[in-house]
Amino acid sequence: MQLYNTLSAEERAIMIDDAGKQRLTLSFYAYAQLQNPIQFRNELFLAWNPLDVLGRIYVANEGINAQLSLPADNFYAFKDKIEKYGFMKGIRLNIAVAHDDHSFLKLTIKVRDKIVADGLVDETFDVTNIGIHLKAKEFNELLEDPNTIVVDMRNHYESEIGHFTSAIKPDVDTFRESLPIIEEQLSEHKQDKNLLMYCTGGIRCEKASAYFKHKGFENVYQLEGGIIEYTRQVKAEGLESKFIGKNFVFDHRLGERITDDIVSQCHQCGAPCDVHTNCANEGCHLLFIQCESCKSKMEGCCSDECVSTIHLPEDEQKAVRRGIKNGNKIFKKGKSNVLTFKNNTESHGVFIAEEAKKVVKKEPKINKTYIGKAIHFYAKATIGQFLIEENEINIGDKILIKGTTTGNQEMILDEIFVNEIASTKAIPGDNFTLKLPFRIRLSDKLYKIKD
Repeated sequence: MQLYNTLSAEERAIMIDDAGKQRLTLSFYAYAQLQNPIQFRNELFLAWNPLDVLGRIYVANEGINAQLSLPADNFYAFKDKIEKYGFMKGIRLNIAVAHDDHSFLKLTIKVRDKIVADGLVDETFDVTNIGIHLKAKEFNELLEDPNTIVVDMRNHYESEIGHFTSAIKPDVDTFRESLPIIEEQLSEHKQDKNLLMYCTGGIRCEKASAYFKHKGFENVYQLEGGIIEYTRQVKAEGLESKFIGKNFVFDHRLGERITDDIVSQCHQCGAPCDVHTNCANEGCHLLFIQCESCKSKMEGCCSDECVSTIHLPEDEQKAVRRGIKNGNKIFKKGKSNVLTFKNNTESHGVFIAEEAKKVVKKEPKINKTYIGKAIHFYAKATIGQFLIEENEINIGDKILIKGTTTGNQEMILDEIFVNEIASTKAIPGDNFTLKLPFRIRLSDKLYKIKD
């Protein structure tokens, strides 16, 4: 009986590409009383593995918290599987704003003490006495009320790249840190203000709203379905998005573009940037924001020390990593002392509350023509393959490869292959291949830049 992964991430990526099926990225949560979370965990693995479900799922006595991807063809079969459990009947599945077939490459289901680490003793208050849920239109309206205080319940590295324009953003590393801090800082407004909260998918607000009501806050509201559902409703109803920038996500993509606003800066040079990356040094993997210029200069690393490390022979790198505990570096996301600009300008107050108009910068508009889409994933950054869908492309053309994770990559074509044969141009219907210094994703698009 297989209850764990048997394939590596690289092997799984190849299988996904060979299958050629579009995958959906989604998330959901449900609070419930589970008597045997280990048995529940094993049942889920046995039911989901045949459906090619991949993701990171936490189960506990209090319920389930899941972020995952699966072939679009298996969506309804998956929905049937989870709705066999009464507490997940009719559950809302938050579909991602943008999809990447490689958002997850393993199915990991872990049994935890809690589905979200909140540091609370649930027995001391009524966890079911939650705040009022608001849909996008209602949320926007309450934002305009001068008696409203809106609080971002996410961590600093999440809110840094995107947030609601008037939000208070606690400068914290973990959810559990934010609860007592917010309660203390807003203690004088428990009766006279509306406490309006939001998070990525809604799960953190469920517990936080009950906690704050227990602490005496009288007017507590929360964004139903979080930023993910808010964005869907904004698009469906033609509303103005009061959320600007990117929504941080906990998968391979690290972010979903919500608006074109760039509200953060490169942690190394200060240039406008909202692209998170993990340090290329396997012994570090610090999460930080890095622009394309610094990425090239620093070879994807966070420090000169890490640059030196990645140039060592592989056996020496392994020897250096042996015994190193890098958990603290990963935990302190974006706060390492090696990040020069971040350290020189960071606010160390409890709240970071810049005026949006001071920090929002627009990406320069690129005059471009759509050419095609990525059709193959390579585990190593060596080549990229695209299907030409519109127009033609020639040697000497300036192109743009654009994607949520890839960002904007510009280059001049000096060598191309069409249907695996060297050529000078590619036309609609051709498979177009070129050498690249970076790895593409299947969600990437190809454009020709106009002069």
